[in-house]
Amino acid sequence: MRIENHQCNLIDLIEKATAYIEEQGITNPEIGVVLGTGLSKLVDAIEVIQEIGYSDIPHFSESTVEYHAGKLVFGELAGKSIVVMQGRFHLYEGYTLQEVTFPVRVLKALGIQTLLVSNAAGAVNLSFKKGALMLIEDHINLQGSSPLAFNGCEDLGERFVDMSEPYDISLIENLESIAQEKEITLHKGVYASVVGPQLETRAEYRMLKILGADAVGMSTAPEVIVAKQLGLKTAAISVLTDECDPNDLKPINIPEIMEIIGKAEPKMVSLFSELIKRL
Repeated sequence: MRIENHQCNLIDLIEKATAYIEEQGITNPEIGVVLGTGLSKLVDAIEVIQEIGYSDIPHFSESTVEYHAGKLVFGELAGKSIVVMQGRFHLYEGYTLQEVTFPVRVLKALGIQTLLVSNAAGAVNLSFKKGALMLIEDHINLQGSSPLAFNGCEDLGERFVDMSEPYDISLIENLESIAQEKEITLHKGVYASVVGPQLETRAEYRMLKILGADAVGMSTAPEVIVAKQLGLKTAAISVLTDECDPNDLKPINIPEIMEIIGKAEPKMVSLFSELIKRL
């Protein structure tokens, strides 16, 4: 069933999805994690208790992207109860922003207090090289709308959500400290969230640089906006898959991008795992 806010009560849909998940044994998670394109190995570090396919959860959308597993994984990591979205949803799949962010609302209803997000992104800041990680300290929402722009939004939290600190400062500082201890290069910058699925033109990369973006991708901002409305502490890391130089722009190479993600992913898993341990 598609989520159409003018036709149905979003709170009711959240409750139905949450009830089903709890019936399958996923209860009282402390931490939620959203894994982006090709980023699934964090699950290997978890003592898995339960897995549920998105297609089995009432009112969940289905991931249509090849590199997204499309399942909810529940278990323990470093003594913490954790629920992982192994794959996310995007506007470019034809979903609405309310559908894209519906799982975040469900994770909150299940009990999470902290949300960790990952994504694959292109490096607009050319001092950041492909294969490196970028800790997101702020974002630019270029997706054309807001996941809060619907009738009844105020029933789920503050309508006019303050975004002066979308990414939690304490989590950012913790991740920076962990990266330093583990000798992992962790850049910090601004993430621009676009619709996609096409990649950017040379002119668009120049525009993004002027706007102040350090990296660009097709996700994350919607989930973070909703997480902020729900009072969740949030941190996000981008795996930088390519260098977006408008003066020397190469055609996209998906196999190469996936190889870069595979090599960089263990560093992201290490950072998130240690952060979870410290929470």
